[in-house]
Amino acid sequence: MGTWGTWLLPQAPVHVLYAIVMDFELSAEQQMLKDLCRDFARKEIAPYADEWFDAEYFPVEIFRKMADLNLMGLLIPEEYGGTNAGTMAMVVALEELGKVDQSIATTLQAHLTIGSLPFLHFGTKEQKHKWLAPLARGERLGAFGLTEPQAGSDAANIQTTAYLDGDSWVVNGTKCFITNAGTPLSYGLVALTTSGKTDDGKKRYSAIIIPKGTPGYTIGKPYKKIGWHTVDTREQVFDNVRVPRENLLGQEGGGFRAFLKTLECGRISVATLGLSLAEACLEMSVKYALERKTFGKPLASHQAIQFKLADMATQAEMAKLMVYRAAWLRDQGRPFATEAAMAKLASSEIAVKTAEEAVQIHGGYGYTREFPVSRFYLDSKILTIGEGTSEVQRMVIARQLGC
Repeated sequence: MGTWGTWLLPQAPVHVLYAIVMDFELSAEQQMLKDLCRDFARKEIAPYADEWFDAEYFPVEIFRKMADLNLMGLLIPEEYGGTNAGTMAMVVALEELGKVDQSIATTLQAHLTIGSLPFLHFGTKEQKHKWLAPLARGERLGAFGLTEPQAGSDAANIQTTAYLDGDSWVVNGTKCFITNAGTPLSYGLVALTTSGKTDDGKKRYSAIIIPKGTPGYTIGKPYKKIGWHTVDTREQVFDNVRVPRENLLGQEGGGFRAFLKTLECGRISVATLGLSLAEACLEMSVKYALERKTFGKPLASHQAIQFKLADMATQAEMAKLMVYRAAWLRDQGRPFATEAAMAKLASSEIAVKTAEEAVQIHGGYGYTREFPVSRFYLDSKILTIGEGTSEVQRMVIARQLGC
């Protein structure tokens, strides 16, 4: 994409005048990764995506192949089994995978961000070697348990509790809509719990590592969802689950901070899903409009369709610039939380609109499962809900404006 803008502060005093150059040109390594993921998606995923979607099948073999390609630890240092390729690398990988199958890209993005980063940011060295390294190598899938029946956007209202009893944490509660915790590759999850109260009566939050197979830990059946049929999403129930004291991730009482820090990068990855969906819908719509004939000429020759395609292309490019900017800022070590929220808000809503227009362009065929555009249409709406609703993103942005 080349260099995008030089930002100046003309009203600042001369001694603090500076420029920020944002260069979105992919490095040779990032371009190779993008090409690798594009080829892999077309050869290994595209021929089976509709079949998996209809069967609600989780393709374990695909994630094992992605592990062989070193795609499961893109944000993790080599010391712990990853490649430390960076945020932009994650974005280009998810972009190519998401243009073929949103479910596969969704599973990977949840693993790379909320499933792995809590260990990287808050784990001890021992926890990183024990839990993070298998995630980075792709031997296991990562999951983070936040949402509950009474706590989604209102994350502070979680009811799951944890208390120390001797050398064990005892956990009770229920999590819902949890991704990646019920697959054959899942190790379990990190659960956000309340672990008591402060002196002034406020809740203390702690993150607890809960492995599969722990007595009292029950994993529910997969939800029947509108879209994301290949994504493993389940309820998690903890009934007097006991785990060792060392399964506390980070500081006792510091769990909410861990959640918020992880979510910032997660918003970039979900924003990338929206970008990839918009790009896929645009590509399918252009192809169909050029091939389909109405009134004796290609559908694309009608101005009404041309305008739709022009708007879709413009919106997809807007999403790309916002996603790439947020990723670039994170890779540069600059503040990126607001930009991530903006990118997530914009790209998710663009994805919904673009998918709707794509179905409209395809007409009756777009409403059948014979055309992949219907799958992307069904997958689109969740992007405005998961990883913080559009309303929550607007709250985050408004706070940064001083509201």
